[in-house]
Amino acid sequence: MSAHDQLLVVIDPVARRSDGESVRIAKDVLCAGAEAKICLPNSPEEFSRALARRGSRRPVVVGDDRTLLRTVTLLHRERELAHGELSFVPIGAPGSLEVTHALGVPQSAVAAARAVLDGAVRRLDLLVDDSDGVVLGDLRVPAVPGDALGLAPPTVWGTCRSLVRTLVRPSPAHPVVRTYRLRVEADGVLLSDVNAPVEGLTVRSLGGMADVTVLLPSAPAFHTTAHVLTVSGPDFRYQADSVVAGPVRRRTWTVLPGAWGLTLPKEARKPQDARS
Repeated sequence: MSAHDQLLVVIDPVARRSDGESVRIAKDVLCAGAEAKICLPNSPEEFSRALARRGSRRPVVVGDDRTLLRTVTLLHRERELAHGELSFVPIGAPGSLEVTHALGVPQSAVAAARAVLDGAVRRLDLLVDDSDGVVLGDLRVPAVPGDALGLAPPTVWGTCRSLVRTLVRPSPAHPVVRTYRLRVEADGVLLSDVNAPVEGLTVRSLGGMADVTVLLPSAPAFHTTAHVLTVSGPDFRYQADSVVAGPVRRRTWTVLPGAWGLTLPKEARKPQDARS
């Protein structure tokens, strides 16, 4: 049996709690098609140790977007992404699997497990920052206030407060647009400075480049591409995939083309096509 047929299946505890039946079915499919060692970590530390001790086995991770992001981050910081490949079986709430599906991983746990056994490796770009953080999908700068608190607005409490404010005083005729003072540089070219307010920017890696959209308060959005993007200004938070980080005063992101390999169905569209 080849090393490719020897799997290390690491199952995130959140996946086990949220959908144990899908986890069991995925395990059955994987174990029927390959020699699989099953790991059931109960903490981030145990998760990291399981990956570090994979040896020649091909890692297969079971979980949601945060699980995949944690895995890629760990392998990147170990400088192991360029070697071998990673396979993933998505299990979690629908809203927690958007990044995974955008990359081309099947939505069904069974289909994803079969792709682990019969699929092909695709080399994907990676957006990496100067603190060794990674972005698989979208980057948003800055994170909106609700995201910074770890909430998905609107919350019930926020709705109640909004209703009270409306009863006390009338709503403004036009919604208030929140702006930020950010200095944005793309490959050394200044796109915006702190004296020109912006609503923010969104970034994703696409075709070996960073696709950058600068959102302006009273003008059409500005689009460009770059290999390196630097954002600076007053303390700001940013959202990388589903994770909010910061506050920071300066952060640089660099696109690494083809930095990591993900096993996908052979007939799957390229991830950049799936996100278009």
